[in-house]
Amino acid sequence: MIFQLRYRLLEVQKSCCIYPDSACTERKRRPSPLYGQQDMNEPLLDNSEGQLFLTEAFKVIIEEVLCKGTDVKEKVCEWREPEELAALLDLELRENGEPQHQLLQRIRDVAKYSVKTNHPRFFNQLFAGVDYHALTGRFLTEALNTSQYTYEVAPVFVLMEDEVLSKLRSLVGWAEGDGIFCPGGTMSNMYAMNVARYRAFPEVKLKGMWSLPRLAVFTSQQSHYSVMKAAAFQGIGTENVFKVKMQGHLSLPLFTYQGAVPFFVHATSGTTVQGAFDPLEPIADICDRQGLWMHVDAAWGGSVLFSKEHKHLMRGVERADSVTWNPHKMMLTGLQCSAILLKDTTHLLKHCHSADAKYLFQQDKFYDTSLDTGDKSIQCGRKVDCLKLWLMWKAVGSKGLEERVDRAFTHTRYLVEEMKRREGFELIGKPLFVNVCFWFIPPSLRGKENSPDYNDRLSKVAPVIKERMMKQGTMMLGYQPQGGRVNFFRMIVISPQLSHQDMTFCLNEIERLGNDL
Repeated sequence: MIFQLRYRLLEVQKSCCIYPDSACTERKRRPSPLYGQQDMNEPLLDNSEGQLFLTEAFKVIIEEVLCKGTDVKEKVCEWREPEELAALLDLELRENGEPQHQLLQRIRDVAKYSVKTNHPRFFNQLFAGVDYHALTGRFLTEALNTSQYTYEVAPVFVLMEDEVLSKLRSLVGWAEGDGIFCPGGTMSNMYAMNVARYRAFPEVKLKGMWSLPRLAVFTSQQSHYSVMKAAAFQGIGTENVFKVKMQGHLSLPLFTYQGAVPFFVHATSGTTVQGAFDPLEPIADICDRQGLWMHVDAAWGGSVLFSKEHKHLMRGVERADSVTWNPHKMMLTGLQCSAILLKDTTHLLKHCHSADAKYLFQQDKFYDTSLDTGDKSIQCGRKVDCLKLWLMWKAVGSKGLEERVDRAFTHTRYLVEEMKRREGFELIGKPLFVNVCFWFIPPSLRGKENSPDYNDRLSKVAPVIKERMMKQGTMMLGYQPQGGRVNFFRMIVISPQLSHQDMTFCLNEIERLGNDL
């Protein structure tokens, strides 16, 4: 695939460049005209020069990001301390522009010193790897540079977003409904909370917080921190977010809880650290009885719905009122691609957020104005996030996406079995998803679990190993404390580029970096 892209770029360069080679070289070296010295009868921007630069830049991107960045023999990151990195990059912005050959070197430097999240040994985040069809969609989206708010400026993408959202809703189990793509899962969760409050207290849009009683939100103990952010942002208050065990025991006086009126229950499918799934059926029973909005944050775990083998983890999701789903995570569409999906068919999303801007959403347009989706959104300008997902889905089909999910689970099982066979690796429970959480116990701490300083010493192990792996560039995986547990590793196993050899390398590398601790 990489070599095909390289060949195609060379062909594009030949077809786009209208200058002889010597002329191209001369133009590449020539700096841009100084400000105020342009001929006012000529365009300010030279398209042919810009296209030549773009062709050369793409060659750098292919080589540095997509060839080297996916090669296990290359580093995951080229670590530099902040002061050194700032000097290497020459970040200062100056009065005059630079010649294009120097700008191309800037691009090489940016690629060289950035973390290669496409690398097979990048396990640090809930996203990893590269899908070339999705990446093509991202390039095309940026080149077209339109906003998703009206049919007149984004006719292709308005129709495409509707189709993609409809398909995602069908996987949740809804034949109809609503939704919108948002800039990340945090915003998707915020949308859900805001719409839920509007449904319960529609007067809040006009009268504000003065019209409301004190409100209460219920969420699971390991839910994403965006729940707290949403409560703070919307004036509900973080002290009114109650974290409970979501085990079907929400037997609370929900009409008034500690003086607050509940309106929103936030369940999680795929927690950030351990990948846990809340039991959705009993939560739905309680929400039905109490008339509460049930939201499922499936930003991380939603992709299990593609898998016949693993979709049982979200059994009962069809009973929710709204679902957050981030295809930029396990589905590899690339940042950012996050959807808020709603079961509602009464246009709550639009009623809650619309401001009816007359200059943008005129009702006397020559086409069906219901296609102008921008008034559903909190923001005005909205990036096109559907194309990369649509193009990838077109390329591999639902079966291809199912295979990715199943393969990630297979790699996870292999990794866990390898850990069990090695001394020094201590799992934190059986993995519930593709998050593998564990301690590495160095030789100096083995058998000393009852020592008074054991936890203090163990807490320092993961940070030191993380520092060493990053400075050597061999791989990346995250760590964190949680509850009463001191720092432990969290390894995310999702990249379709992974092999069992990569799993083995990871364990060997942790041993190499930590055996002297």
